[in-house]
Amino acid sequence: MEIRWLEDFIVLAQTRHFSRAADAQNVSQPTFSRRIKLLEEEMGTTLINRQTLPLSLTPAGDEFLQLCEQITERVRITRERLQDMAQQQASKISLGAPQSLVSHFLPDWLDQLQLREQVLPYLRATGWLAADYFHGLDRGECDLALCYWPQARVDLGFELDSYQYLVVGEESFIPLCAPGADGNPRHQLPGTRRNPLPFISPHPRAVIATSLMAHLAQVPIQAHLVTMNENIQAANIKALVLQGYGIGWLPQRLAAEEIANGKLVRAGDPRWDLSLHIRLYRPRVPRHDSVSELWHQLEAHFS
Repeated sequence: MEIRWLEDFIVLAQTRHFSRAADAQNVSQPTFSRRIKLLEEEMGTTLINRQTLPLSLTPAGDEFLQLCEQITERVRITRERLQDMAQQQASKISLGAPQSLVSHFLPDWLDQLQLREQVLPYLRATGWLAADYFHGLDRGECDLALCYWPQARVDLGFELDSYQYLVVGEESFIPLCAPGADGNPRHQLPGTRRNPLPFISPHPRAVIATSLMAHLAQVPIQAHLVTMNENIQAANIKALVLQGYGIGWLPQRLAAEEIANGKLVRAGDPRWDLSLHIRLYRPRVPRHDSVSELWHQLEAHFS
């Protein structure tokens, strides 16, 4: 049984005439009559008294008419609600970001800008590498991408001419390790050639890894590191560093609690710290107007 059959029956009950009801439903009279007949067969009883002029409803037809009106009204209301939901969803803006930014930067940032209801984190992006965010923007998986970005000029190996960005924050990546029994760091930069420091590294294709290698090359003293593990997510690096497996450069926001309670300590003085911008990217031609409107607001705020 189709909803339009119920609508046909309501119109027929109102007009009491097959031809006029068919016209109102924009179908031929034979098609309309066939649909009413199918409806009667579906219900297993006669709903229309065809022996009267104008047509009349049988007692079963009167009862069925009330059901038709209730059902079609509920369908109408539900359809309107779904359309409203679709419009609201279309106005939502999805944002891809690394897990450390989603957890320790994005909530406060959205609250400060009063964007919590408008911008939704795209959680599938928390395991992406840098190039993946731009592929996600190109595919329409997300509308915006929030990324760590080097402050100095670093070749990251991909073109960005198709995107616009705003610098919306900064983050310091600090060399940290677990303390020894005496509270001093288990590992201390720079290490030596004979005894390199065990290094829990970001993924080699991550912006952080490329930026860190460029930064270390600028420090006058050479760091001696041996990579023990490579990880996409900073939270996983932190877990291994906490367990004493080596040194890792961690976002200050992510490690603040562990630094405060002494579970993590500095493995080097501030010259080893890596300062990164937090950039917000969008395609130069966004998919919908709400992204453009938000971008104008953010440009005014961060300019």
